[in-house]
Amino acid sequence: MKLSEVKAALAHIDALYFELPDGSKVPSHFHVTEIGEVTRRFVDCGGTLRKQTVINFQLFTATDYDHRLQASKLKDIITLSEKYLLLDDHEVEVEYQGVTIEKYGLEFNGEHFVLTSKQTDCLAKEACGIPAEKPRVRLSELQAQANACEPGSGCC
Repeated sequence: MKLSEVKAALAHIDALYFELPDGSKVPSHFHVTEIGEVTRRFVDCGGTLRKQTVINFQLFTATDYDHRLQASKLKDIITLSEKYLLLDDHEVEVEYQGVTIEKYGLEFNGEHFVLTSKQTDCLAKEACGIPAEKPRVRLSELQAQANACEPGSGCC
C-alpha cells in the first residue's frame, strides 16, 4: 500500500486500528513513534545493484492505556513528515515490536489497516541455480488419468 493510499483511507475512518496477520489487533493505545523514509542499497546474490525505498511507520505500545490515536492525527503526522522529509509516494512498511522488531506490509480492508506478513526471496534465482517452482499435482488426479488409458488404446 502506498502512502497516498494510506492518506486516502484515513480520510474515510475515525477510529484507527491495525490488525496483525494472526487476526489479533494492535492494542488500541498504540503510538506511531516514527514515520520515515528508508532507502536500502544492496547487491543481490546475482551481482545486481539494487535500491529499495519505503515509507516506514513504527508502531509502539506503551502503558498509557488511555491514549488513542485518531485517524485525523495520523494524517497530520504524515503531512508533517512529507513537509520535513520531502517524501515520495512509496510503499508503506510497518515496524512493530513482537519477539523482535517485526516488519509488515500494509493493506486496508475498508474498515481498518491490516499488517501483512513479508517474506524473504531470492532476486536472482537464475544466478543461484534455483529452479522454477514445479506445479503441484494431486496424486488422486494422476491415478484417475492413469485409469483412463487402457493398454493397446494408443494413448500411452
